[in-house]
Amino acid sequence: MVGASLAGLSAARSLRKQGFDGRLVVIGDELHRPYDRPPLSKEFLAGTLGEAELALEAQDEDLGAEWLLGARATGLDHARRAVRLADGREVRADGFVIATGAAARALPGSAGLAGVHTLRTLDDARALRDELARGGRLVVIGAGFVGAEVASTAYALGIDVTVVEAAPTPLAGPLGETMGAVVSALHTDHGVRLVCGVGVKGLSGEERVDAVLLEDGRSIPADIVVVGVGARPNVEWLEGSGIALDNGVKCGADGRTSLAGVVAVGDCANWYDPRAGHHRRVEHWTGARERPDAAVAALLAGGAVEPGVPRPPYFWSDQYGVRIQFAGHAAGADSVTVEAGSADGRDVLAVYRRAGDPVAVLGMNQPRLFMRWRKQLAATAS
Repeated sequence: MVGASLAGLSAARSLRKQGFDGRLVVIGDELHRPYDRPPLSKEFLAGTLGEAELALEAQDEDLGAEWLLGARATGLDHARRAVRLADGREVRADGFVIATGAAARALPGSAGLAGVHTLRTLDDARALRDELARGGRLVVIGAGFVGAEVASTAYALGIDVTVVEAAPTPLAGPLGETMGAVVSALHTDHGVRLVCGVGVKGLSGEERVDAVLLEDGRSIPADIVVVGVGARPNVEWLEGSGIALDNGVKCGADGRTSLAGVVAVGDCANWYDPRAGHHRRVEHWTGARERPDAAVAALLAGGAVEPGVPRPPYFWSDQYGVRIQFAGHAAGADSVTVEAGSADGRDVLAVYRRAGDPVAVLGMNQPRLFMRWRKQLAATAS
């Protein structure tokens, strides 16, 4: 098991649940045991949730695994059935689960400049939390869900916040332009400055950042900068291994890769979606928890198994006291209708349709109605 976060832990659990009783080794490049990432930009950053509460393992859970933590994988030798580690060790096995996740994209030229952060790991969150505790002016680059959650958390802490987004409409990719505008308006509702349609040229400062420089010539003063411009799959270590790479590890609908005895799960895995007819790399918590079952079944069977139709992807976000939930795929929808609530009231339930059939649903503080529609989407997909 290469990767010791949610996807790797889920696969380890699935292996034991499906009857594998052999040697199980879990390799992780962080020193921490598996922990939950979604709270890092919310409750943990706000100081209302401690590190112990992030743990994904139950106190009495024992998978009978060997944990190699703080060990970075540097290569996969398929012929020798071995994973090479940065410290010179290697781990040999009969089967492999690739669950190395993704890494936050950095802003070019920001390395070594104090006050500049990305947020992906527990160590990232610790460092950012300490900075926010000291106060100052925060600029968040990127109005995606992680950036928006950081902005919301910092606002609640009384910090002056500006959010910069290169696209004209934040969240237009996952939610479409109409509803992306509705959700991103939460920033301006709460007095957080939202600057859209302009890119970031760079950062200024000697040893510590003091401003964000925009491509239109403007400069935004900053004591702290959070870069939330997406993530890249951690697959560089697999180059030259013979495994097919394409926006991550290219997989079939059951998680099998181009190499026998190797499956991939989680944020690094680009699975084939039989409904859409093409591959998708889904960076959602639910996918990392649910999809390993199918991949492990295929690994243990030694070949193709019927994976079934996966549930439509689902994610949630908490911003400014509003619970945002989304399921399905907005891309390809030809209409969006408000079924309940209102956009102005920020309590909307919106359904995305293609040729009259629902393909996605968005809820803002509409948990009950949302769950009904999510179940309907899953039934339609099946």
